[in-house]
Amino acid sequence: MALELSSLFGPRRDDTVGTMARGLQGSEILRIAAEIRELVAQGRQVCNLTVGDFDPSQFPIPSALGEGIAAGLTAGETNYPPSDGVLPLRQAVLRFYERALGLRYPLESVLITAGARPIIYGLFRTVLDAGDTVVYPVPSWNNNHYAHMMGVRKVEVRTDAEHGFMPTVEQLAPHLSEARLLCLCSPLNPTGTMISPEALRDIGQRVVEENRRREALGTKPLLLLFDQIYWTLTFGQARHVTPLELVPELAPYTVFVDGISKAFAATGVRVGWALGPPSIISRMKDVLGHVGAWAPKAEQGAVARFLEDVPAMSGFLESMRKRLDERLVALHQGFTAMREAGLPVRSIAPQGAIYLSVQFELVGRAGLRTNNDIRKLLLDKAGFALVPFQAFGLMEDTGWFRLSVGAVSLEDIRAALPRVESVLRAVGP
Repeated sequence: MALELSSLFGPRRDDTVGTMARGLQGSEILRIAAEIRELVAQGRQVCNLTVGDFDPSQFPIPSALGEGIAAGLTAGETNYPPSDGVLPLRQAVLRFYERALGLRYPLESVLITAGARPIIYGLFRTVLDAGDTVVYPVPSWNNNHYAHMMGVRKVEVRTDAEHGFMPTVEQLAPHLSEARLLCLCSPLNPTGTMISPEALRDIGQRVVEENRRREALGTKPLLLLFDQIYWTLTFGQARHVTPLELVPELAPYTVFVDGISKAFAATGVRVGWALGPPSIISRMKDVLGHVGAWAPKAEQGAVARFLEDVPAMSGFLESMRKRLDERLVALHQGFTAMREAGLPVRSIAPQGAIYLSVQFELVGRAGLRTNNDIRKLLLDKAGFALVPFQAFGLMEDTGWFRLSVGAVSLEDIRAALPRVESVLRAVGP
């Protein structure tokens, strides 16, 4: 007879967990996504633009990658991989970066992990001490949560739509002298915008200048976390640039965050990589080795083979970009037409990633006081699900939202836009 335990737990008690866990906020994105799943289960028609994920029916992983994973499992690749990644994948990543980005790293500079998240956590854990200062722009993804987990001081630099929600050197400079880590991301989650080469060069040069000052003083350097997990997904005339391409002197201070989750629609395959100074990468390997944040061995081997198959990879990425771009453009054109018709909405033309930034200028109209009020209105009346920028650290109720297109069809979008227009017309000018 099984022992029934539910009656023994009693009411929820926060005193059973530590201070850090008590203060850690759960993901607002996942909370909203759970709400959407419940509505869909009830039979509601919802155009779900919430989670930064891919519906495999819309965006399947490359067939060669899936076949490679299956072959690896059949061959018995089910034991522990090396803590820094299998050698063929590390070598393939290095060749990929040299071929595509013009960056030639030594083997000791690459670390393979179970997706990109362990890289960010691992870098925070490796280089920061309690009380250190982390600087990052908002909106941005999850920097606030990692800072909380580490017990470090966070400086959030508020950006604006006029600069594509990308930081400028003028905004960052007042905070760099006290910072231990600067976090940047381009293309940016949540905005789908990209930092300009000029802005990135200015920021990079300022970081180098700051580190020259610190070297003379004998103090710890300012490090740069550069998240480019979406760099293969750019649209139109936008071109991704790396900080090292612009300011090579940044190499001793820069750690890249990257992987396959977005490029190959493989969020659940969990293969990511970091590239950076060997002195940092070797310690990250030690930290994450104790966490066990390794990518599965079969997946690593399959990714290595796929990265080396340049024609197959290039063909897949070309198709991937085309299908994402057509969804983002359909949304942007739809909102632009509504704005031209006098409705209170605008969007920023897509540049990269899988996101579109849209502002619904509805705060103060028809009893709508907050972004969450707007979100609920669009969900209830139009079956249109999106995420407010508050989920990314921009706390003001400005009407800005992230729309993610990885889990919807072009038909879903075209069907939803007239419903949104009807809601906006009902609210009035």
